[in-house]
Amino acid sequence: MKVAVTGGTGYVGAMLVDALLQRGDEVWIISRSEKQMSSNPKLHTITWSKLAESPVKLEGIDAIVNLAGESISRRWTKEGKSAILQSRLNAARAIGKVVEALQRKPSVVVNASGISIYGTDRTKVSDEWSPAHITDFLATVVEKWEAAANRIEVKRLVKLRIGLVLGMKGGAFPKMLLPYRLLAGGRIGSGKQWIPWIHEDDMIRLILFCLDEPNIQGPVNACAPEPVTNNEFGRAIGKAMRRPHWFPVPAFVLKAVLGELSFLLLEGSRAVPRKALELGFEFRYDTVQDALRQLVSRK
Repeated sequence: MKVAVTGGTGYVGAMLVDALLQRGDEVWIISRSEKQMSSNPKLHTITWSKLAESPVKLEGIDAIVNLAGESISRRWTKEGKSAILQSRLNAARAIGKVVEALQRKPSVVVNASGISIYGTDRTKVSDEWSPAHITDFLATVVEKWEAAANRIEVKRLVKLRIGLVLGMKGGAFPKMLLPYRLLAGGRIGSGKQWIPWIHEDDMIRLILFCLDEPNIQGPVNACAPEPVTNNEFGRAIGKAMRRPHWFPVPAFVLKAVLGELSFLLLEGSRAVPRKALELGFEFRYDTVQDALRQLVSRK
């Protein structure tokens, strides 16, 4: 299979590229830089600007995975919010133009999305058939992001609604461990907010599953079957690291320090991966205890 990956130098993207190469696929990384990442003859790079000038360079591509987008873990100033939104819209639109220009269209596009589209109602469980609840900035971003992806003219479009990816090499999780290393871990805010999470290994396996499974399309929740509350998550971290879980951080402190960005820590969706499970995907880490135990022992 020939697969193009945007965001292929980021945390999840780099792991995906490695996994694709390991199984023998040919990979094209679409990036702002054309720096060759490896001597592997099956790995190629192309810049967004060159691809816009000559989409034919991806003629014959079988699949595209779009993971491009500015990190949401930045100050949510007016400029920061604009960068978060526009980076996602621009990437989806650019992919749409590439697909439109190709004589032979890829059979599937997997476009990253966000679990936050379901809103933050703590009383309900959300799966891929649940309605969107656009009540905050992140939900608005996801709504517009998916609308842009829907315009990609491809036979099979997967909108991968990603939760918190657990891994030691990148993302938000390593920062979440720091208070426990300093013996200052504890619940955040009320501790009742839900955390839809997924182990990094399952994250990559799920993307490959979406590429290979012809019956999966539309929204797909990239989260483990058992979401946990913030308090439960913290207790599991403490147990895995053999550190106390006792030092709560009040919501008003986070809001004072982080401003609107504190929303990331104080709210969450109780989402489950119904579609992937019904189509036969098997999670290696379906409980947060197993996931954290594996990650801490690996480290």
